[in-house]
Amino acid sequence: MANPILKESAFTPADAGEVGYGAPDRSAMNAGMAATDFSGGDGHTMSLRGTLWASAVLGALLLVSAACGWMLVHTTTNVFGQRQVTSFPSWIIISVLVGFGLVMLCSFKPHLSRFLAPLYAVAEGLFVGAISHVYESAYKGIVVQAVGATLAVFVVMLVLFVTRTIKVTNRLRSTIMAATLGLAVFYGISLLLNLFGVDVSFIHDASLLGIGFSVLAAGLAAFNLLLDFDVIERGIAAKAPTYFEWFAGLGLLVTIVWLYLEMLRLIAKLQRN
Repeated sequence: MANPILKESAFTPADAGEVGYGAPDRSAMNAGMAATDFSGGDGHTMSLRGTLWASAVLGALLLVSAACGWMLVHTTTNVFGQRQVTSFPSWIIISVLVGFGLVMLCSFKPHLSRFLAPLYAVAEGLFVGAISHVYESAYKGIVVQAVGATLAVFVVMLVLFVTRTIKVTNRLRSTIMAATLGLAVFYGISLLLNLFGVDVSFIHDASLLGIGFSVLAAGLAAFNLLLDFDVIERGIAAKAPTYFEWFAGLGLLVTIVWLYLEMLRLIAKLQRN
């Protein structure tokens, strides 16, 4: 689940000008982008080049960690030629909690992002790799499909953002963030209910309601990408400190991981239906 706090409220007047919810002047933003896109900045302010580099490093760390998480899950093939999970590291949930804690800490201490974001990538990568292996053992080829779908959605949303087909307004930001918080609360309640033996079945089942829910969740994750792109653009225009490159990269990675996991669940439901 993405953290809406990463999308806003990290910019402060002392850091990066009045960015917050106030929409900056579009011409000023374009001028800032043109001046800093691929110049690498002056070493003291955020640049697109630096953000891309930070995002690439975080992505690489997540992939390496995911490979390790994948190998931690052991499977066997039964007499029917089907793969079954024989061993799943129960402690992997700790990596999820660690990742969540790191994201929350970065939400309130964004200047620590350059140190904590790589740790998040490693911690979350372990879980992503392990759960991906579990899905792959049940639905052959699903990981490649989910990765492809995630990349396709990413490219589409990036094009929609760059071409201003969808404009990120204050109202859109508020709507997406409210919906994301609402979904997070719902997931939290369902998890709590599950501890008491109450299962919210449509989250996992392949019914029409269950598929519809996954489509909505994946769609919400996709729209969160727009907010991530917007944070990067506004940070560059406002000449945010360089640590915002890691902060923005972290926010983007959190959303991509969430989108990928929702794609895994959705594709699994479609294959069962």
